[in-house]
Amino acid sequence: MKPPITIKKNANCYDAIRALLDKKISRLLVENEDNIIGIVTQKDIGLFLLKDTTDRNLEQIPLKEIIKPLKSIQKSASVNECAQFMLENQFGSIGVSDGTKIIGIITKTDLARYFQETYSQRKIVGEYMSPYYAWAYDDTPLYIIVKKMIDEKISRVILRDHNEIPIGILSFRDLFRTALLAGQEKDVLDNADPAISVVFARKGFLSESGFGGTTNAREIMKDEITTVNYDDDLAKACSVLNENKIHGVGVLSKNGSLIGMLSKTDIIKALAFID
Repeated sequence: MKPPITIKKNANCYDAIRALLDKKISRLLVENEDNIIGIVTQKDIGLFLLKDTTDRNLEQIPLKEIIKPLKSIQKSASVNECAQFMLENQFGSIGVSDGTKIIGIITKTDLARYFQETYSQRKIVGEYMSPYYAWAYDDTPLYIIVKKMIDEKISRVILRDHNEIPIGILSFRDLFRTALLAGQEKDVLDNADPAISVVFARKGFLSESGFGGTTNAREIMKDEITTVNYDDDLAKACSVLNENKIHGVGVLSKNGSLIGMLSKTDIIKALAFID
């Protein structure tokens, strides 16, 4: 369990992004009069900004438009119960309550680390990997990738060349980083703080004529897909995820073909029902 890092309910989008960047974290708990009332994540903010069609700058967007409820579990709950609760409700993180207030937070990363430390040589990757993975060709315009991520609510897309060979991966985190950089360009409406001008390039990401239409996925993809093998120890795969600070890895067959993905959500499934 981690101690909560909070932001006030009456904060704005600028405040939240600044806090996320300064503290190098991906989520903040939202506080109102010393009570935790919700949560906001980097992904929540990014998706909101990509879909928002207004001309508001970051300081004009109230955080309350992005906040999501934070569900919690009692501090007496077992780790397996935490995993089950997270899985059943499709949460990436949950609060920990002492019965009167939220005293901490547990994330998928925390549970993946616990699995790594506790269940060595108990399960293999192939038992829990997802055989389906979202993909696109590497010359696909960026706006199509962004739309795919939003519509399918996915965090990563494998990119193939036209010989059907996987050559890279594009994650939502990559898009967020690119948006930060794009926010420094001359067409930005207001770049008083270039480090967090993500909002002002956002319309171009979904535009056929703007940045999203003139930029191909290969231009911002990572050209190396981190992988594990189908028969690898699942705890070892957790260490790959944790050491690389990523949320998903490709899974290779015995002949080296990419046959699926393993995400931290898959690790939670294993932890929820392990004997």
